[in-house]
Amino acid sequence: MVTLSEARANRNISSWVKFLENADIPVLRQTARELAELHEHEEETGARDITRVVINDPLMTFKVLTFANNHRSRHQLQDLVQVEQAIIMMGTSTFFAQIPTVPHVEDLLSQHVAALVNLIKLVVRAHRAGYFAAEFASHLMDLHAEELRVAASLYDFAEMLMWCFNPEAMIEIHKRQHADATLRSRTVQQEVLGFRILDLQAELVHTFNLPSLLTDLMDEQRADLPRVRNVQLAVNLARHSAEGWDNAALPDDYKDIAQLLHVDVPRVMHIVGVPHAE
Repeated sequence: MVTLSEARANRNISSWVKFLENADIPVLRQTARELAELHEHEEETGARDITRVVINDPLMTFKVLTFANNHRSRHQLQDLVQVEQAIIMMGTSTFFAQIPTVPHVEDLLSQHVAALVNLIKLVVRAHRAGYFAAEFASHLMDLHAEELRVAASLYDFAEMLMWCFNPEAMIEIHKRQHADATLRSRTVQQEVLGFRILDLQAELVHTFNLPSLLTDLMDEQRADLPRVRNVQLAVNLARHSAEGWDNAALPDDYKDIAQLLHVDVPRVMHIVGVPHAE
């Protein structure tokens, strides 16, 4: 086992993977509160009710899918990719008994307000990316839009975990990039953390046994495949529109999405909800 202070000091991926393997993954307090309410009325609560809460929190989504895929029955050959499907397979009583809704992100980062703010922004962005991916999939009549929603919302889960467990380093990365907009994320991460977050994510996906379909959908190297392209474009759009609709990268995003959906740019802007200029 590796302690948190050892993982921070060692500055390598294998130490962080060993630490995170045994760590209690936190969830948002709001998620815990809403699930506690559902638990109180467990008799009337179905998998869909729980799913509505879980998909708002990428960290809880991560916990549900990793638990489900690590506790499959021998007869169950397929990976569980959709949250509702995973909860149905495990049953609501197992969900409430086996997947803890503690610790809370807000308690973990109570001494690091700036890190908490950045993490919440990242969670909101991930949720938006999931929404966009599902919208694009529906437009393309993809019958498995939920898979794309999950992949887009988990696209940055390793970064979320770093904000939770290594807030000082993440604040340092944020400061450096804020001071110099030309700095590449991966370069700064390598300098400050000792590795790239993307490489950590690849290891975590393997260690936590996330479904292979999800890893394929989150793989930049497969961007020529339409479903992977969907996830990629949804993530880009969520990132570029996080502070509003005037980011200089957005027109290119609209063109790329138009190409994916076989529509024109005004239609894309309508689909993603760009407000009309007054």
